[in-house]
Amino acid sequence: MEYKVVVSDSKTGKSYNVELKDQEAKKIKGLKISDSLEGAVVGLPGYKLEVTGGSDKGGFPMKKGVHGATAQKILMGKGTGYRAKTGDRARRRIHGEEVGDNVVQVNTKIIEYGSKPVDELLGKPAEEPGEEEKTEGGA
Repeated sequence: MEYKVVVSDSKTGKSYNVELKDQEAKKIKGLKISDSLEGAVVGLPGYKLEVTGGSDKGGFPMKKGVHGATAQKILMGKGTGYRAKTGDRARRRIHGEEVGDNVVQVNTKIIEYGSKPVDELLGKPAEEPGEEEKTEGGA
């Protein structure tokens, strides 16, 4: 079992990708959209996250209110997974609100911040200034 977790920071507008496997992934399985989880699961001790959505192996989005952990076809007028023109409705395939085995990506947002900044915990290390300017054989 493996999940790609996208952590969104609303203060800075940045998003961070974290891959979870095996034991850490089991902690996310079974959660529903709008459930909260501890940030330590994704490497953010002291933080609290909320599940906001995700997508399954086929690329179908998760939708709140669609029960279960499977993909279903539902009649929709508008909302996640379908942009309707005025008055149009269509039957669209949507994944349920529960994180299951078919889910590949889980989207989360930070609802409580810890003591250390997110960039320090999840951000990539900054490159040394001047590394890009160095060239071999300088012409």
